[in-house]
Amino acid sequence: MVRAMSEAVQTVSPAPAETPSGKGAKDENFPVGSFLLPKHLRPHVAIYYAFARAIDDISDNPGLPADEKIRRLRAFDAALRGEPGYGAEFEKAHALRASMMETGVTTQHGSDLVAAFVQDAQKNRYATWDELLGYCALSANPVGRYLLDLHGEEKSGYRYSDALCTVLQIVNHLQDCGDDKRDLDRIYMIGDWLKEEGEDFSVVERDHVSTGFRKVMDRMLDGCETLMVDARKLPSALESRHLAMESAVIVRLADRLIDLLRKGDPLAARVKLSKLDFASAGLRGAAAGFFAAGKGAQ
Repeated sequence: MVRAMSEAVQTVSPAPAETPSGKGAKDENFPVGSFLLPKHLRPHVAIYYAFARAIDDISDNPGLPADEKIRRLRAFDAALRGEPGYGAEFEKAHALRASMMETGVTTQHGSDLVAAFVQDAQKNRYATWDELLGYCALSANPVGRYLLDLHGEEKSGYRYSDALCTVLQIVNHLQDCGDDKRDLDRIYMIGDWLKEEGEDFSVVERDHVSTGFRKVMDRMLDGCETLMVDARKLPSALESRHLAMESAVIVRLADRLIDLLRKGDPLAARVKLSKLDFASAGLRGAAAGFFAAGKGAQ
């Protein structure tokens, strides 16, 4: 039986499943399992992040052909869902499955991330805002939903966490627009809006933002501002003071990134948060979240 399982594993994944990029929590725009969260839940958050990092690295590996990315990603999903025949090379999927069984959180929050990265291997242009929001619903929103479920929050809070996570994803796309095109041939700018400005997707290949690019970027940031109306209500919608504090910090980081992108040129240099930005958001956000928890979204 052991030999049969070994042969099945080799059939599913003859090569190492992961392709580590070296990126980690320190490279994110937001705190990952920070000290603001309950100590007993932080290991579970770390396990979820490790799974997300592993599949993201596969998706972003320029050396893998699309069909190989999809094969590996779907194998991670199968392992997460408990299908037999997936061995130690899928350790992060097994660890997340065990964590979710222990905490009662659905594996769907991991499977949706896989679906987003499979989509990245199949689709690299977005014509409409709604298309991009649909992608974010898989690539970003499951993270917030996972955290809410982990903390025992009501699913009614998804509306607010979805808004915040979508904003974080879109501003990250804008930060990395040049690198995404150059390294992965992916463009998350809105194609129809570029056409309206007399531009096309080649706009991201330049070394500075054009007038048309700026108008489209500002329009995308306007969409983010609309989403932030709900995102800012997230801390008050939460019962967990710990999670409310964490989310209030992230809300302030999102607001700051939007402001920086309004003024910056992501093609000339990466627009990013400073240590002062993190410190200010941390102090002000933690205090605001402490008092907001349990008040209910207004």
